[in-house]
Amino acid sequence: MHGMTMPMPAPSPSATSKPKAKSRPKPKALAPATARRVATPSHHTARPKSSPSAAARQNPSADQQTIPKMTGMEHSQMKHHGAADEAAAKMPDMDHSAMGHMQRMGNHAEAPTEPTPPPPEAGTGPARAADSIWGAEAMRASREQLRSENGGQTFAKVLIDRLEYKAHEGKDGYAWEGQAWYGGDIDKLVVRSEGEGTFGGKAERAEVQALWGHAIGPWFDLQAGARHDFVGPTRTYAVVGVQGLAPYQFETSAQAFLSTKGELTARIEGELDQRITQRLILQPRAELNLAAQDIPELGIGAGLDRAEVGLRLRYEFAREFAPYVGIAQEWKVGGSADYAHARGDSASTTSLVIGLRAWF
Repeated sequence: MHGMTMPMPAPSPSATSKPKAKSRPKPKALAPATARRVATPSHHTARPKSSPSAAARQNPSADQQTIPKMTGMEHSQMKHHGAADEAAAKMPDMDHSAMGHMQRMGNHAEAPTEPTPPPPEAGTGPARAADSIWGAEAMRASREQLRSENGGQTFAKVLIDRLEYKAHEGKDGYAWEGQAWYGGDIDKLVVRSEGEGTFGGKAERAEVQALWGHAIGPWFDLQAGARHDFVGPTRTYAVVGVQGLAPYQFETSAQAFLSTKGELTARIEGELDQRITQRLILQPRAELNLAAQDIPELGIGAGLDRAEVGLRLRYEFAREFAPYVGIAQEWKVGGSADYAHARGDSASTTSLVIGLRAWF
């Protein structure tokens, strides 16, 4: 082998003498840049079991007769490690991050900075590509149908919220409240009506409202229009208000009224459907009426005019048809109570109610 000195074999020792253990020369110290300390694992220290080859090594006389003994071999003098160590020693501070091949790879992966302009014929066709295939007239009708089926449709509904018989001390009475509307999701025409009276007498209240409703969000409509009272001293009012579904499923309505005589009043209503079962529903309801001034002609005092609360339990034989029973309490407050006492009427009334709620 190149660079390896092979000495001549020594004479074979006698059978009774054992070869002397030769001291292994110390390896030369490596350069500081390449010297590394290798830890010998603890599990490598266990001596293997004896084998035929190990037995042969214990009696080297048989092998020494056929194989010349290689004594004096110095692995530290072999050149195959020296070249690598010398090369590593010459480059102690090499910085691989500064190599140019990484820079070339980055430049090669960069995208072009200037966008490619569209071809000149890109803007010469119709505004909608389907028009060039099916024709503009056919596609116009198709787009109108698509728009109608996705929010442009019109609907109609009639809701009788309360149609009830009121049993209370004195004369029994009746009451109604309902509305109908026609339109779409954004704009609709709304007609509302409510009133009450006693059997055997004339109605105490009867009004009709015609309103235009516009959605101001997913839950509320802004309404504006006119109201006319048909009982007692007739009045016509301008109306503005909101109606919709408040948080926690409260159906709410708030309206302000300005009469042709400059009288300003307001009404706030709220109700909540509490489902006991899928068809049995308990509905609490409240209504407040307010006035900005005294209106003696109508028996209305300034401030809180009238308050009403009720509790109704209905059963939906069908979703569109639900009879109910319940109780209602009404108070006239402040100046309105004084006007009621002056007429000989009670300012507080408790009624048992039986009625019907329906829609179609």
